[in-house]
Amino acid sequence: MLKNKKLVDFIKSLKFRLMVLFVVIAIIPCHILRVGITQSYESRAVSIRESEILSQAKILSNKIAKSDYISGKDNPDVESQISTLTTLYDGRVIVVDDNYKIIRDTYNLDERKTIISGQVVKTFAGDVMTNYDSRNHYIELTIPVIDVEDDNRNVQGVMLVSVSTDNIVLNKTYLSQIGLIIEMIVGILFAFVGVLVAMRIVRPMKKLVKGIESVGSGFEDKVEAVDNYTETVSICNEINKVLDKYKILDDSRQEFVSNVSHELKTPLTSMKVLADSITSMPDAPLEMYKEFMGDIAGEIERETKIINDLLSLVKMDKSEGSLNITTINMNELLEQILKRLQPIADKQNVEVVLESFRPVTAEVDEVKITLAITNLVENAIKYNGNEEGGWVHVSLNSDHQYFYLKVEDNGIGIPEESLEHIYERFYRVDKSHSREIGGTGLGLAITRNSILMHRGAIMVHSILNEGTTFDVRIPLNYIKA
Repeated sequence: MLKNKKLVDFIKSLKFRLMVLFVVIAIIPCHILRVGITQSYESRAVSIRESEILSQAKILSNKIAKSDYISGKDNPDVESQISTLTTLYDGRVIVVDDNYKIIRDTYNLDERKTIISGQVVKTFAGDVMTNYDSRNHYIELTIPVIDVEDDNRNVQGVMLVSVSTDNIVLNKTYLSQIGLIIEMIVGILFAFVGVLVAMRIVRPMKKLVKGIESVGSGFEDKVEAVDNYTETVSICNEINKVLDKYKILDDSRQEFVSNVSHELKTPLTSMKVLADSITSMPDAPLEMYKEFMGDIAGEIERETKIINDLLSLVKMDKSEGSLNITTINMNELLEQILKRLQPIADKQNVEVVLESFRPVTAEVDEVKITLAITNLVENAIKYNGNEEGGWVHVSLNSDHQYFYLKVEDNGIGIPEESLEHIYERFYRVDKSHSREIGGTGLGLAITRNSILMHRGAIMVHSILNEGTTFDVRIPLNYIKA
């Protein structure tokens, strides 16, 4: 049964992520806008306040310069303007003479004290200095007191003006709070929209999950196409492709199990029939007993061969780690294989010829490659069936990368419609002839698996009643995955 718990969890996670994404998309711009507006407001308000105070302070400094206030002369008009400035802007005014002594402090804290600071020193050079302390919320200005009627424009003193910006900070806080409320409202609205959009987006995915559940429960063979989006259509197509491959694999497995059962059962059935025949004839002659026992021994040998071939296939279906790679002289190996098969060739009256074009050394698993070559040559001999005189031609060649093995015969050939099936397990072109010569239908499957494990390739060309040619190509140096 198809398990889709992870897919369901993914859909839930996707819905949540989409909602969060919408909220983030809404809140981040709103937050940036809120911070930008409040910062801009503060900067603008401070700039305006500085301009206003500087204008008033310059007027006051001119009156101080004209009234000899610096030298200690009382001037009610100057005092009145100083009081007005401090009251209007909730600030503090300090007047410093040219000896850096404070002659007037509206807070009455530092009068007659000496003040030396970098800002005051620079102002005595004729510069107007401004400074905004955002942490303590005040603006500080230092203005030189210059007599404009004096041609030398000597600096008589310095006036320091400190003004509170608490009202600007309060307005900024209020503005930030309003922006935060708007930000939260927008976030909630977008969260709601995000939920709606997420539900709409994942709806096809839910339909897809239901389709998978139907397939997993066995109610459907394929997932119904969800054509809401191009992506869901592609997903459905890919899932159906996998299901098709799974079905083919399952059918192949069932067919293989059926074939194995049949192939193993046939010799057993024959042995049972022979044994029952002997049992039912207690007075049968000795020659008949020997004949029947010989037949039983033949069936046992056939059963053993099927089992051995099946074990070989199982071993080859395992990982490549089962390969025992060594450097082998392929010329000598071929000679040994043909020498072992020569008695079978003599019995079949088939001439076997080996042609080696050059010495070949390759990195192979000797056991598995021997099994593959033996199956090819033995099939060419056993299935030759040429009454005028059969032959099998085996040739070996190589280049700088591969070695090439060709096995040709002038035998019965293979029908064109059977060529694509010959590597299937238990497939036989001529079942009666195969059983007659003891074939199991597993030889070429074993051969192909062995060659593929060596990263090689095998091709076949055959003409019915004219002969068959197998071409094998295997790397000289084993290539690990």
